[in-house]
Amino acid sequence: MTVIKNKLLAVVGPTASGKTALSIELAKKHNGEIISADSMQIYKGMSIATAKPDKTEMQGIPHHIMDFLEPEETFSVSEYVKAANRAAEDITARGKLPILCGGTGLYVRSFLDNVQFSQEENDPQLRKELSERYKNEGGEKLIEEIASFDPETASKLLPSNSKRIIRAIEIYTLTGITMSESVRRSKSVPFPYDKLVIGITFSDRQVLYSRINRRVDIMLENGLLEEAKEFYKRNNSITASAAIGYKELLPYLEGRCSLEEAVEKLKMETRRYAKRQLTWFRRDEYIHWIEADKTDDIVNEAEKLISAEW
Repeated sequence: MTVIKNKLLAVVGPTASGKTALSIELAKKHNGEIISADSMQIYKGMSIATAKPDKTEMQGIPHHIMDFLEPEETFSVSEYVKAANRAAEDITARGKLPILCGGTGLYVRSFLDNVQFSQEENDPQLRKELSERYKNEGGEKLIEEIASFDPETASKLLPSNSKRIIRAIEIYTLTGITMSESVRRSKSVPFPYDKLVIGITFSDRQVLYSRINRRVDIMLENGLLEEAKEFYKRNNSITASAAIGYKELLPYLEGRCSLEEAVEKLKMETRRYAKRQLTWFRRDEYIHWIEADKTDDIVNEAEKLISAEW
């Protein structure tokens, strides 16, 4: 018997590609509500730096998992997946279409792949001991150890990737299951929705980079410098202060460089981030790509995909 699944739409892509505007237009057309997949838009107050849509931009469309956490608080990927699942269930139960929108690749993939996170695989003391070993012995030595029980994972690790090296040993020590097998098992539960994932890209990368440069200029016009200044007065959060838009301006705020140098650094780092996002999303074969610079009507292109797939 064929099981009829509820539908879920996703709009993904690099920063400044137009994801928010497209998702809002699609939500208006399809009675949808938006689930944010942005690891920085979750924080309160960081509105300009994270390009968080305001009430005018939202056009009355409800947005979930946004603007609810204090900057000093942490929010794990597993917590995000739980929150996204709750939001999708709630939206669906009210007869509306859940629309995932964002560019944080790990959030997007973990949710859409329905990754199952185990709570039994954590041991703070063991992790502390492994962290000390990493500092003393180095990444290469620990990767050699991982290769003895999980060559598949070891072949994908870089010596500088301390978190994954430590995690690989931790999982195997606590469960007797390798990280590679744990990953396979975590993806074994089917995603409960009929998903359609639309990605925004550009055939000419310079078009995207120009959009990014312009967005940074607009952010500065809208008060990004003042927002960054206030943020550093109030917060000492390692996670939130890593947001692109604050850390690049800090040298200027501390008198270590000119505003022009800080702004150019911000633009460069944002362009690099967009490139990393595109590289990440390119791995996911289920994404249907729209080249935004080859169409005058991206909403119409998205509608064609929706009609063809659903």
